[in-house]
Amino acid sequence: MVGDTILKLNHISKLYPGVTALNNICMEFREGEIHAIVGENGAGKSTMIKTISGAIEPTQGTIEILGEIFNKLSPKISRQKGVAVIYQEFTLIPVLSAAENIFMGEFLMNGIVLDNKEMGKKASELFERLQVKIDPKTKVADLTTGFQQIVEIAKAISKKAKILIMDEPSAPLTITEVEVMYNIIDTLKEQGVTIIYISHRLEEIFRLSDRVTIIRDGCYVTTLNTKDTNKQEVIKYMVGRELTESYPERTNKAAETVMNVHNLTGNGVKSISFNLKRGEILGMGGLVGAGRTELAQLIFGSEKIVSGEIIYKGKALTVKNCEQSINAGISMIPEDRKRHGVILDMTIKDNITMPSLKRISKRNVINQKKEIEVTKLYQNSLEIKTPSIFQYVKNLSGGNQQKVVLAKWLARNPDIIIFDEPTRGIDVGAKQEIYQIMNNLANEGKAIIMISSDMEELIGMSDRIVVLNKGRMTGILEKKDISQENILLKAVGAN
Repeated sequence: MVGDTILKLNHISKLYPGVTALNNICMEFREGEIHAIVGENGAGKSTMIKTISGAIEPTQGTIEILGEIFNKLSPKISRQKGVAVIYQEFTLIPVLSAAENIFMGEFLMNGIVLDNKEMGKKASELFERLQVKIDPKTKVADLTTGFQQIVEIAKAISKKAKILIMDEPSAPLTITEVEVMYNIIDTLKEQGVTIIYISHRLEEIFRLSDRVTIIRDGCYVTTLNTKDTNKQEVIKYMVGRELTESYPERTNKAAETVMNVHNLTGNGVKSISFNLKRGEILGMGGLVGAGRTELAQLIFGSEKIVSGEIIYKGKALTVKNCEQSINAGISMIPEDRKRHGVILDMTIKDNITMPSLKRISKRNVINQKKEIEVTKLYQNSLEIKTPSIFQYVKNLSGGNQQKVVLAKWLARNPDIIIFDEPTRGIDVGAKQEIYQIMNNLANEGKAIIMISSDMEELIGMSDRIVVLNKGRMTGILEKKDISQENILLKAVGAN
């Protein structure tokens, strides 16, 4: 049952030199509601969270919690008033037990020693409240990502949190783990906890939330009752325009076969065979754990092929490492761009030119003029939004980071590009840009393999779809046969 207002933001602004991160934000949150916050990357969501949690001080405005008004909050005061935040990156210590992590900083003591028995008991009570079964003695390192997320939630609830802010909580979770998390959120809502839920996944917003607020360019746009709106309306408010076409129209037709994969085995996949045509987007579908990324890693050379062969441009391709694949003209945009796609503490220029340094160097001396020319070429062609090519990649939005990953491979002029979850963690507007870039590359004759867990994306972008189940291929769907039902039937191994 949704109650009275528990939290209000009154004319909150946050100014940085040359940047207005938040501009006169007014919002209110009610007791026991799930209130979603959506907006493109850079809209101000993270700044708003940090203002509520006390991590940053607003330039102007006040925050009201349970009727008490604050010009600013510190993390300590915010916690004391019942605010807890679960960020995308977990704050757990892997070598400690679940119970020890829950009470970290506020250990229960028996004299001068830790009272492990009492911490275990209270941790069990917290897990019981969340309706999950976790042994409090288990080390966090031995828990799945989903259970680690639950430990984070239990840790917040142990502090008697009345307001729980969750920032992209489902991003690292499997489908099964996401459902468990949904049930926990529903349970907390029933217990009167206010959930502020930030996510790029609109299906989650409509599954969980009572209301959804859209912010854009640091400004409050509107708040809608979730049951009274739809995805198209939310997207319109997010990007400030109507998105009439979700996926760009394909105008080209796939040409000759550029690669044949015969009975490829290794890295958890077995006897995979398919062909890839120049100018097509070949989708890879399947449930989590089906082996899609594992197959891509074999083709890219980051994992060892046990048996089978790859025929590339009419010749057998021996792939023993990534360098051989890259030199042959195969590139891969990885699922986790921050860990495997870019170096966050390096500049855009250095990231883009890194794989091409031999080509722009003479006698081991880098041609800096050429380096800047190459970077600016792809900054402009991919419309990477940045004040300077010397900007650190960590300061870019998710969509622009993804463009940097793509730019560094396009600078090598590959024939085949593998996109693994190309729009994960990217806002709606940036997704449209990535889709158009992929479409343009296919029209130019590049051959694209696209792995995606987003069913609409998979259907909307693919010319054909290879479907995997438990490391084996269960079929290839031609364009005329592509449907959600057919994909799911093959993904679960049904005939």
